[in-house]
Amino acid sequence: MFDPKAIDEIVSRLSNSMHPGLTHIKEDMDKNFHVILQSVLGKLDLVTREEFEVQKLLLAKCRAKLDDLEKRISAIESHGQQAPTADTSESESHDTPQN
Repeated sequence: MFDPKAIDEIVSRLSNSMHPGLTHIKEDMDKNFHVILQSVLGKLDLVTREEFEVQKLLLAKCRAKLDDLEKRISAIESHGQQAPTADTSESESHDTPQN
């Protein structure tokens, strides 16, 4: 889930930022910071960098495909070859006289 070294580094930064007069409670605060950080970070809905990069690539591929499809649709529309929609085909079937 989370790199323990990263949590330790954050705890160290927090501890070192404490007022020098509070060094007698530093060890206790280190433990509390560590527990609190693990708890809070564990509740967050986060993904790993690897998962993020995979999704980023997938999104780029989808975006390229969407751009291609939009260009194809524009080309078809500009040539007057619009595909009939469901509404158009239904209205045409109702307009034809039935014997």
